[in-house]
Amino acid sequence: MRKIYQILVPICIVLMLYACKSSKDEKTFHIGFSQCTMSDNWRKTMIEGMERELTFHNNIDMVISNANGSSNKQILQIQQFINQKVDLIIVSPNEAKPLTSIIEKAYDAGIPVVIVDRKTTSEKYTAFVGADNKLIGQNAGIYANIILNGKGNIFVVGEGAKTSPTIDRHNGFLKTINHYPNLKLVKSVFSARKPQNFQNQVYAIISQHPDIDLIFAHNDRLALMVADVCKSLGLNKKIIGVDGLYGDNQGIDLVSKGVLSATILYPTGGEEAIKTAVKILKKQPFNKENQLFTTIIDSENVGIMLAQYQKIKEQEDDIKRQATRIKDLTRIFSSQQNTLYLTVVFLLVVLLLGLILFYLLREKQKSNQILGNQNRAILEQKDEIERISQLARQATEDKLRFYSYISHEFRTPLSLILTPTEDILQRKSVDVKETRYALQLIHKNANRLLRLVDQLLELRKVDAGKMELEVSQQDLVSFVKEIVSDFNVKAKTQQIDLQFICPFSIMPMVFDTEKLDKVLFNIISNAFKYTPNGGLIHISLLKNIEKIEILISDNGIGMSKEEKERAFDLFYRGNQNISLGTGLGLALSREFVSLHQGDIQVESEKGKGTTFKIILPFVQMQSGETEVTKSLYARENIEPVMPVVSNSSKTHDNTIVLIEDNQDLNQFLTQKLNQSYNTVTVETAEKGWEKILDNIPDLIISDVMLPEMDGFSLTQKIKNDFRTSHIPVILLTAKGQMESQIEGTKAGADAYISKPFNQQLLEEKIKGLLENRDRMRRRFSSEITNPSQIQKSERKFLVEFELLIEKNLNDSSLSVEKLSKELGMSRVQLFRKISALTNKNVTDYIGDFKLLKAKALLKETDKTIAEVAYETGFNNPSYFTTFFKQKTNQTPSEWRNS
Repeated sequence: MRKIYQILVPICIVLMLYACKSSKDEKTFHIGFSQCTMSDNWRKTMIEGMERELTFHNNIDMVISNANGSSNKQILQIQQFINQKVDLIIVSPNEAKPLTSIIEKAYDAGIPVVIVDRKTTSEKYTAFVGADNKLIGQNAGIYANIILNGKGNIFVVGEGAKTSPTIDRHNGFLKTINHYPNLKLVKSVFSARKPQNFQNQVYAIISQHPDIDLIFAHNDRLALMVADVCKSLGLNKKIIGVDGLYGDNQGIDLVSKGVLSATILYPTGGEEAIKTAVKILKKQPFNKENQLFTTIIDSENVGIMLAQYQKIKEQEDDIKRQATRIKDLTRIFSSQQNTLYLTVVFLLVVLLLGLILFYLLREKQKSNQILGNQNRAILEQKDEIERISQLARQATEDKLRFYSYISHEFRTPLSLILTPTEDILQRKSVDVKETRYALQLIHKNANRLLRLVDQLLELRKVDAGKMELEVSQQDLVSFVKEIVSDFNVKAKTQQIDLQFICPFSIMPMVFDTEKLDKVLFNIISNAFKYTPNGGLIHISLLKNIEKIEILISDNGIGMSKEEKERAFDLFYRGNQNISLGTGLGLALSREFVSLHQGDIQVESEKGKGTTFKIILPFVQMQSGETEVTKSLYARENIEPVMPVVSNSSKTHDNTIVLIEDNQDLNQFLTQKLNQSYNTVTVETAEKGWEKILDNIPDLIISDVMLPEMDGFSLTQKIKNDFRTSHIPVILLTAKGQMESQIEGTKAGADAYISKPFNQQLLEEKIKGLLENRDRMRRRFSSEITNPSQIQKSERKFLVEFELLIEKNLNDSSLSVEKLSKELGMSRVQLFRKISALTNKNVTDYIGDFKLLKAKALLKETDKTIAEVAYETGFNNPSYFTTFFKQKTNQTPSEWRNS
């Protein structure tokens, strides 16, 4: 044991020392960067380049100081870097001479100094990074000579006359243009860093020298300012800038827009400065003078430059992302490395101290491993419980929604059971034919409810896995043909082309007759439901070696893409106006086909029709096998016999338009309403609107759930049309929720009755609404010029009608036809509208209006009787006097003097 201690203790000490050393292996360098100013994009681009390059060197940090254009401030900042003993100083001098001494001081103190962009008057610096400003000036002079064809006047605009870039660029430019005797420098001006005053100065110079042909600006920012000045003066001058930055309203962008003739590329040198600094800090070979590449960017190469810069920008963004990722990974690695070292040391210490308890430690580790496995198992169970809980919540929501939908499906047959039953109970005398019809209707809808319940029970069996096939070998051709023949009467009634197409006379096959019967009956019933009168439904039976296909095709309304994809979804409700029994039947049909190891598919296109394809494996009974027979599914398909309706020509005072898509309920209500009202019945809102405009009825009854346009939309359309806005609307619906009643009221419905409803309640609602409308008419008929007694929408119509009469008051040929044409209505519609609102015909209404106008003129003016007659549209004063006396029992003169 003692020997073990003697071996492990030195090992632990060595590892600890190694861990401490490793964490400090890489030295961190500190760089101080003194920037003369950061007021322009060129300087900002330089800093961005430096920061981008620094992302590759995690052991270097840089502090940036901004002198804001002050040499004195920059001297103090550099002195502060010297005091802090930074590892390297980067300087972009504000001015050459004032900064020379402080840079020499840093250099003499042993701190490497990298000068960027501008030099000082001394050679005491470690390295210089920047473009040759004299070369830039020379390039500008050469390009000026080219675009001026060797002749022209030039104006130079610079910034900071004492800075080395300005001096070198100006000298290089002058040296070059002096070689061309026909190039003349008209004026050169340098800013004192007061942009507004400087712009005014440039404005004045250009104004005084309109013969200037070209302007050389020492940077693109000044070039843009010069371009704005020229534009304000209405001048088009050739302008050369310097910098060639990428970005909106920068040099390259201005050249591409034609604002500048050219710009001289002046690299910022940010990346190069950092690269040089890294070489210096790492004691690697470096160049003292690092001259950056420059070139002229004009209209010929600006496109290439833009593309290159765009690519570079994308690469830079990618580098930033990668650098960020590397930095994160490095941080993670460093953290994990340190953790690893500490863990190793800790483990060795634990091993050193735990050799005596080695056995116990091993047992503890085993226990920890077991606990870890248990924890993982618990977490996995927790995740599984949450997943199952989520599925259960979703299933609960789906089932609640399904029960809501199926409850809605029950309401219509319940209405057709309860309403006739209540009607029979309330009768004082019994009509055998009517009673028989009502009982047949009740019987039919009771069977419909029974089928819905059966379908629900069968679905429950399928869900529980208790549904089994009871197969037998039958002739599939005669089986399908018999089912199709059941629909012959219905097809004849609806004028539908129903055909069964099969190339075989017989096809023995094993299948469950009851379940396949339900599948075919359900799909063919749906085809009839959504195929218009005069359409077609074709059932085809095809076969190959291994399977048979039954196709049910129609040219009905079809399905949308979403409806088609979810046609067999039990809980899905696509078209809000489609019977929910359809989804239940299709879901059950799919389950029955699946039990046969088959498949059911649907192809459909909106407005073009639907095809259901049932694919079943072709199986025949082998000799010796026992057949299990079962009777075909017995369907209740009793059609109620309509009672004989009298052909009497008797008419009633009021007309009702009834819109209900359920044929049985439509027939029942029609029979009941015909006893007291003229009833016009239709099955869709679109046809209902046509009948409403044709008849202008006294009342409208509409179901809410209708194909295409629903009852809410129809009600809103009725109330928004001045031809029909006066007509009361009663909505019938299986939607009994308060939200639906509020929606109906908002649409303008006068009454809202939920299914199943009481027939007597409906009749009393109709009676009450018609009586209220009649009372309103009588009240208004006695107050023709005071229409405030009626509702706002009708008051607006009558005011417009009276204004139209007054506009044409002196027109003796004013007629009902002319007024109806002006209002955009037919003569009949106008007649019924006015009659419904005022209890007067249009002619009497016009006459009463003229009479009231004449009375006012007689009392309030000195006009003669003849003038009043002509002004109120009478072309004969004698007839006016006769008309006036008939209405008032006084002549116009007697009225005036009374």
